[in-house]
Amino acid sequence: MKKRLFSMMTAAAMTAAMVLSGCSGSQTGATTAALAGSEAKTEAAAETKAGETTAAAKAEEKKDQIVVGFSQVGAESDWRTANTESMKSTFTEENGYKLIFDDAQQKQENQLKAVRNFIQQDVDYIVIAPVTETGWDTVLQEAKDAEIPVIIVDRMINVSDDSLYTAWVGSNFLQEGYDAVAWLDEYLKKNNRADEDINIVTLQGTIGSSAQIGRTDGVEEKMKDHPKWKMLERQTGEFTQAKGQEVMESFLKTYDDIDVVIAENDNMAFGAIDAIKAAGKTCGPDGDIVIISFDAVAAAFDSMIAGDMNVSVECNPLHGPRVAEIIQKLEKGESVDKIAYVQEGVYPADTAAEEKPKRAY
Repeated sequence: MKKRLFSMMTAAAMTAAMVLSGCSGSQTGATTAALAGSEAKTEAAAETKAGETTAAAKAEEKKDQIVVGFSQVGAESDWRTANTESMKSTFTEENGYKLIFDDAQQKQENQLKAVRNFIQQDVDYIVIAPVTETGWDTVLQEAKDAEIPVIIVDRMINVSDDSLYTAWVGSNFLQEGYDAVAWLDEYLKKNNRADEDINIVTLQGTIGSSAQIGRTDGVEEKMKDHPKWKMLERQTGEFTQAKGQEVMESFLKTYDDIDVVIAENDNMAFGAIDAIKAAGKTCGPDGDIVIISFDAVAAAFDSMIAGDMNVSVECNPLHGPRVAEIIQKLEKGESVDKIAYVQEGVYPADTAAEEKPKRAY
């Protein structure tokens, strides 16, 4: 309405100027130019104001975002890649978050630095997938002093005061170890090998990590019920395929009678399989050596379908939605469970082809 009235007034003024054009043509031109300039300034001011409004709206929108700082262990395995992707696809701007992601490259000192940077940036929440369980008291006290809730995912931490973190989300690694032994016991019975002496080697994960501790302890505890089973050696493969292959090559040179390989993640199992084949031996359901693994990533199902691996015990990496659920509850002032275990299964080779299409990772 105001813009239309202004245009009518402008037109009237220009008409009057034209009537006076016989007295002074230059004056008419000056008047016209002045009016045009006035209108341009008005439109420019309107555009500036609209731009400022849009910028203010965007700033307000960003202000409403929940800022999450996430320190990830690294990218040592397929499982870790899936875990990272779950977090990144959950904490997006579209979902009302701003994610500050840091890759620790499997070094705790990098994580401690990252957490302190998160504190300096005054994030709303800190999420940590810790490299190891110990060494967190000081930095988490700093986060607590800054009143920033900390959520631990995947691996557990060992602190003197558990109020230093708000919640933990992840797997029951000890139960995974139990499940691996239960599957092996049943497998040997089905194949009429229950009374045989069984020689086992273990490719352990990163020493001191929750997955390594839980899986190692679970297997060791339940092996006490099987006096004919012997653990020949345990050695870390650091959760990587290359290191898993290297350690398995060493085992094969040292022991001629390995019956079972327990790899504490799928990537180390893939390395072990490569080493076994290179040594002229076979593995899998129809092979010489039984391969037991953990994580149950897509590539593990491919390996089972190919006949190279016997079983993979699941470790669910999709933590993003569960962490977001905790954050939303905290935003509403609701209480949350301190410990939240995820549901997981055991996937033997004879079900791999059927189960793989149902998997999200």
